[in-house]
Amino acid sequence: MTSPIILTNSDGIAEIRLNRSERRNVFSVEMVDALVEAVNEVVSRDETRVLVFSAEGPSFGAGGDLAFFHEAEDKPAAAERLIHPLHAMLKQLDSAAFVTIGSIKGAVAGGTLSLALGLDMVIAAEDTIFNFAYPRVGVPADCGGSWALPRLVGYRKALEIALLCQSIPADEALRLGLVNKVVPLDALEAETADLAHRIAAGAPVAHKHLKALMRQSLDNSYADQLDVEASAFISCAGTADFSEALEAFFGKRKPQFVGR
Repeated sequence: MTSPIILTNSDGIAEIRLNRSERRNVFSVEMVDALVEAVNEVVSRDETRVLVFSAEGPSFGAGGDLAFFHEAEDKPAAAERLIHPLHAMLKQLDSAAFVTIGSIKGAVAGGTLSLALGLDMVIAAEDTIFNFAYPRVGVPADCGGSWALPRLVGYRKALEIALLCQSIPADEALRLGLVNKVVPLDALEAETADLAHRIAAGAPVAHKHLKALMRQSLDNSYADQLDVEASAFISCAGTADFSEALEAFFGKRKPQFVGR
């Protein structure tokens, strides 16, 4: 049996590629365990600046493993077996210092959609079709879908998408703000690599703080956000990267950031 995921690391860019295309990359027990292990490894690498999620086959993923639930005698226990490790993994990604990017295509539904929505940035192929899907099988949401969706499109639109489970094509997803960019399918990998390298070339400590600031901004008052911005800026002002950026600016050259 092939590995459920393929993990690669190069030049500060890690990629986790879902690798069960024959099963539409569903979140099976094997897939979830492999994802958790891969994310643990990526998080442990101090040099990681970007993590890309992609997939083998024609689609990014169809969500949870319904066959696993169908066969389970204790369905709540089966849900716990999949959801708890996935959610622990997603909490790691939320607080991780690096930027996460989704490189998605084809069908993206249920838990796989929630995973994509919770990433920092997403590039979608033109053939991508989104569907919230959960209520179709009698459940509400997991993997942060109910957190990310209203933050991206607003409460009313989020509830419409979730309740009606209507398919959303890539161009509509772009208009709604569910993705950053839509590209031809044959350009997806190259466009994703270009974005990942551009981010990886930036200042990692600043990116860490900026990601945290953006993610907490909707839960903070304006005054509280000013305070955490000030703290983050002052912290970054003491880094070697800030000094390097200043030297590069006045020296009319590109900075070489080292992440400290």
